[in-house]
Amino acid sequence: MGKPSDLVQGTLDLLNLKTLSTEARHGWAIAKRIQQLSGEVLQVQQGPLYPALHRLEQQGWIKAKWMESETGRQAKLYALMSAGWASPWARGERARDAADRSPCSMEYDRSIQRSSLA
Repeated sequence: MGKPSDLVQGTLDLLNLKTLSTEARHGWAIAKRIQQLSGEVLQVQQGPLYPALHRLEQQGWIKAKWMESETGRQAKLYALMSAGWASPWARGERARDAADRSPCSMEYDRSIQRSSLA
């Protein structure tokens, strides 16, 4: 069995879509938000993160645009597109299926719900 930080592709897609459902973010901020909401259990590295974001962009679920970050550096900002909002993953309909494969995903989903209520 793999470590909790070994994310399967579908779970990483789910986490990215859920993270972008609250606001547009650049890659580093997406990884930090996933880490924060998982209680520091999940640490998404650049190796799997950027190919997953690129795949979601190719599928039309997210869009990306180069912009200047808060620090004045160029960063690619990712945002959920209408197709992404319509995806069952962004709406949370597959959260139970994902939980069967990854016990951290339901805790992440509950954290998203708690943070959006605050």
